[in-house]
Amino acid sequence: MKRFYQFSCIAALLAGSAVAVAQNGATTTVAPAAKPAPSGYTGPSGAPLMTAKDLLAKGKDDQYVRLKGKLTSHKGDEDYEFTDASGKIMVEIDSDRFPQGVTVDHNTLVELTGEFDKEMFGESKLDVEQIKVVSN
Repeated sequence: MKRFYQFSCIAALLAGSAVAVAQNGATTTVAPAAKPAPSGYTGPSGAPLMTAKDLLAKGKDDQYVRLKGKLTSHKGDEDYEFTDASGKIMVEIDSDRFPQGVTVDHNTLVELTGEFDKEMFGESKLDVEQIKVVSN
C-alpha cells in the first residue's frame, strides 16, 4: 500500500508540472545529445598478433586474436575482406565498431581485435570487436 501511495504522489507531481507548463505556454527545447567519445581500453593487448594465413591454418575456434593489415573489400552487410602480407581472411564488423570521425578505406592500415570463428565446413572468419587505425 505504501508503494501505491508513493507512486500516486509522484504521478500527481508530474501531472501538475505538465499542467503548469501548458498553462504558461512555455516551451522547452532539449538539445540533441552529443555522441559520446569512443571509450575503452586502448593500451597493449594480451591477444596475440597473428597473420591471416596463420590464423586460418592454426587458429582455434573462439580464439581471441589481433590482425594488422587493410580492409580491402566490403562484401555486403557486415562482411569485409581483410588482407595482410600473408593473405586474406573474411571478417565481420558491426558498423558501430568503426572509430567515430575516421574514414577507413582500402588504403587504411588497421589493427583488428576479435574472436575467431573457425568453421568445420564453410568459411572461417574473425568477428571484430575493436578497430584501431594504425599510423604508418
